[in-house]
Amino acid sequence: MAANEEVKLFVNGKRIDGRGADEMRAVRIEVGIIPEADGSAFIEWGGNKIVCGVYGPRECIPKHDASPYHAIVKCRYMMSPFASAEEHSKSGPSRRSTELSKVIREVFENLIISEKFPNTQIDVYIDVLQAEGGTRTASVTAAAVALANAGIPMKDMVSAVAIGKADGHILLDLGKLEDNFGESDTPVALSNRDKKILLLQMDGLLTKDEIKKVIEMAESACGKLHEKQADALKKFYEHGENEEFKL
Repeated sequence: MAANEEVKLFVNGKRIDGRGADEMRAVRIEVGIIPEADGSAFIEWGGNKIVCGVYGPRECIPKHDASPYHAIVKCRYMMSPFASAEEHSKSGPSRRSTELSKVIREVFENLIISEKFPNTQIDVYIDVLQAEGGTRTASVTAAAVALANAGIPMKDMVSAVAIGKADGHILLDLGKLEDNFGESDTPVALSNRDKKILLLQMDGLLTKDEIKKVIEMAESACGKLHEKQADALKKFYEHGENEEFKL
């Protein structure tokens, strides 16, 4: 699609994928899909497919990184080279993957009760198999489930969603074209019980009233995502190891 081509994202009260302004894409979460990991989760969110594996607490390597006071949280977010050939055709780390690894790590540094595990590290590996906008928020949502599956104690559960503005409308859960061609993109991560903002980024401009609406929409959407997280964990522990997982 040409850079100078006008893209209409909201027509006759509907978005280009048929959703209303406040509708989220379908979300499916599966738990325990990597038997070798201490905890794992898979999330399918619209066209996004993301796998997360958690390992630890385990020996900190290199040892000089270890803290006698708490565990070190490490996060590696990676986009597979086949996830979105239009934008990501190279394997290995990139500036974007480095940034998102840091952003996601900081979310969980504020949640994990790391002082219970001094001189150790907790590794969170996130691999995006397919991308269609909103991978950072989907990754946070999946990583929280994987950490819970690993038995890592956290102060609260967290979920995240991207909200933005396109064609003058505030839209919940941006798709790829809305992310690329919209007027604003605001990923938000909230803790479940006390609604603390653990991640808030903004690309583009919004008014104060629009920001207030974004936060209100995020609170409602994250509440629904938390229910899906809880249901996925409950299903796993009620039925045992996930033997019917389908990508």
